[in-house]
Amino acid sequence: MSLPDLDAQNFDADRQHWISVRVYYEDTDFTGMVYHANYLRFFERGRSDHLRDAGISHQSLLEREDPAAFTLTRVEVDYRKAAKVDDLLHIRTRYIGTEGPRIRFSQTCFRGEEIIADGEITAVMIHADGRPRRPIRELVKHLEAYRWEGEG
Repeated sequence: MSLPDLDAQNFDADRQHWISVRVYYEDTDFTGMVYHANYLRFFERGRSDHLRDAGISHQSLLEREDPAAFTLTRVEVDYRKAAKVDDLLHIRTRYIGTEGPRIRFSQTCFRGEEIIADGEITAVMIHADGRPRRPIRELVKHLEAYRWEGEG
């Protein structure tokens, strides 16, 4: 699989964000396959880059007058195949939307045409001291331009 045509911010025409991740020896367990928890790290990179490329950096949230951050409240991942050292993986991130305090993303890890892992991640916004807060209205409004509205 080659990546679809991407704009300068790594989004395709369907508002899906893409990054590539090379598997290194450090990503694997004793079997030579990617350790299951490392897919969460790959997905984290995808979400962070999605937000950054959409114009929202974690650092800019912390530097606000009312500092904020994201924390995950739910992670559901289906592991379908094993990735190995030197594999080139592509992480697709879709911003699904905001429902009350929840911000949802769907993510898929590909090796070529094969789906290696996929999942859904729910985050909430917190104050810098860890207390929950409503998502920042301007942030939610800004993210709407990047909402994926496809199926499947």
